[in-house]
Amino acid sequence: MKRTRKIILLSLLVSIGLALSVIESSIPLPVAIPGARLGLSNMVILVTLVIFGFKEALSVSVLKSFVLVLVTGSISSLIYSLAGGIVSCIIMFIGYKFFSNIFSLIGVSILGAAGHNIAQVSVAVFIMSNIRVYSYLPILLLMGLFTGYFVGLSSIYISKNLKKVLKFNLQN
Repeated sequence: MKRTRKIILLSLLVSIGLALSVIESSIPLPVAIPGARLGLSNMVILVTLVIFGFKEALSVSVLKSFVLVLVTGSISSLIYSLAGGIVSCIIMFIGYKFFSNIFSLIGVSILGAAGHNIAQVSVAVFIMSNIRVYSYLPILLLMGLFTGYFVGLSSIYISKNLKKVLKFNLQN
């Protein structure tokens, strides 16, 4: 793939991830769990991992976190977003690369959701200097099980069709 085309596609993925993050922040959850989100933008990271690879997925994740801070103005959320995104991306890469014979993209997504939650709660423990914050983790992990399943299921469909489209466009 030509370098310019790749940069454009990755920029579009960052933009889509950003848009999904902004949209999901305005969607009320049926359960009032502070900090819990649907993780829609994680679809973009997982699809990037499948289509392009780890380095690109990590770049999209980090860029999305920085641009989201510029859009929302919430500087304090940057460390949470970066920690969750980086850990999630690393765990999804390991799951996808080395354990794809065991885990489908749904399993990889659930692993990523768990990593994301663990990283963010760990940052909260560090910032608040209170280890009791970890008591909140089981609730977030349970929520991440359901959202990870949905994200993984969607990512299977998106990545399969995106591979077809990119293959067709590259041949023309």
